[in-house]
Amino acid sequence: MILPPPPVDVCPVAMQELSGLTSNGNELFAVSDSDNGTLRIQVMGRDCVVKRTITAPVDPYDVEDLAMTPDGTLWASDTGDNNKSRSTVALHKVSPSGAVERFRVTYPDGKHDAEALLIDKSGTPYIITKEPLGSALVYRPAAPLRTDISVPLEQVTRVSLSSTDTPGGPLEGTLDSRLVTGAASTADGSVIALRTYTDAYLYPVPDGDVVKALSGDPVRVPLPNEPQGEAIAFDPDGTLLSASEGAGTPIRAVAGAAALAQPPAPTTTTPPPVTDEQQSAPADPSSGSWQNWPLALTLGGLILVAALVIGLRFRRRA
Repeated sequence: MILPPPPVDVCPVAMQELSGLTSNGNELFAVSDSDNGTLRIQVMGRDCVVKRTITAPVDPYDVEDLAMTPDGTLWASDTGDNNKSRSTVALHKVSPSGAVERFRVTYPDGKHDAEALLIDKSGTPYIITKEPLGSALVYRPAAPLRTDISVPLEQVTRVSLSSTDTPGGPLEGTLDSRLVTGAASTADGSVIALRTYTDAYLYPVPDGDVVKALSGDPVRVPLPNEPQGEAIAFDPDGTLLSASEGAGTPIRAVAGAAALAQPPAPTTTTPPPVTDEQQSAPADPSSGSWQNWPLALTLGGLILVAALVIGLRFRRRA
């Protein structure tokens, strides 16, 4: 397996609580989890300087992640719930102009804190929870999203990540390496990523099936020494971007990361070629091949005729 290159600094970010990041290749889109009464998405150049702000007329509770679909629509995951006090969580669908639709959703099994959002190639959102104990849980809407009523979620899989020794994270312990704090998908949906405070995990999605992909073995990309790494994204060329909370901390890049997540090899096998010995091997004499029947009948007929002739001669002599 090819080892991923270490992340390199791209540019420092002025945002204090950057929690979600996405990219269209030319611009970076970032969201903070601080509650300022409106949903603000900062649009930055490749130098991390803010060029403009997309302001959506909605008051979020705790936005934790950001995703983008190929048409430029942004999805903000308003799913943070550290105290597990929210009866519903929300997904905000934001157009480049700032028009917004809010979709409220509910978990089927109680309240969860979640900081990671995936949008698959069909446009279906997936929420991944942040679990201090046990596996991260993965949910998606059980029905089409609606703006007028809350839609139930369904759990579709779970993800277990092993502890690593990658340094970083707010707790500076092995728990930091197992808590899922962000997610991302490539523009074509062929690779998805989950991140913890310290590492990223890349999963190939060759058939568009996110659930199947998350049951496979990922490629781990260490993201060391991020004090509170919560943001992750892909550039269109497959570069992996990561960022941490804290003003002045840099966005970092791992070039060519998406190419490291290769789809599984096909399981079909080709039968071995026939050798010269197999081609020249004599036929099994015990086989009752129907091709030998005409010869057997002919020989049997000749023997019968000969027996009759001999019998007649013996009669005449007698």
